[in-house]
Amino acid sequence: MAKEQNNSNAGVFYNALTHGTKITGKIEAEGDFRIDGEIDGEIICNGKVLVGQHALLKGTITCANAEISGSVNGTLVISETLSLQATALIEGDIKTKTLVIQPGAVFNGTCSMSPKVMEYHENNH
Repeated sequence: MAKEQNNSNAGVFYNALTHGTKITGKIEAEGDFRIDGEIDGEIICNGKVLVGQHALLKGTITCANAEISGSVNGTLVISETLSLQATALIEGDIKTKTLVIQPGAVFNGTCSMSPKVMEYHENNH
């Protein structure tokens, strides 16, 4: 029975950096990644990156999808959809296919939108 329960939960696991934790360096993740702590560096993720309301990231996020509720100071390269929640504070550059900004979110920087974000980023980086 335990085996069946584990199989039914397949795909719901994600990596998490909890509040009060600080990391400096490069993080690479295959699945989704949730940040509630602080990161000074680079995140490369094949899934979705969620930046919690009290999280702080200084550096670069490169991923398929992202939902930002906290603070990011750096570059966001999102191949599909970037969603800035009402509590988001972004200082830097965005490259994405689709951008969703809720009222209250703050974005200071530049934004480039293209259906082929990753190709553009690789050719110009």
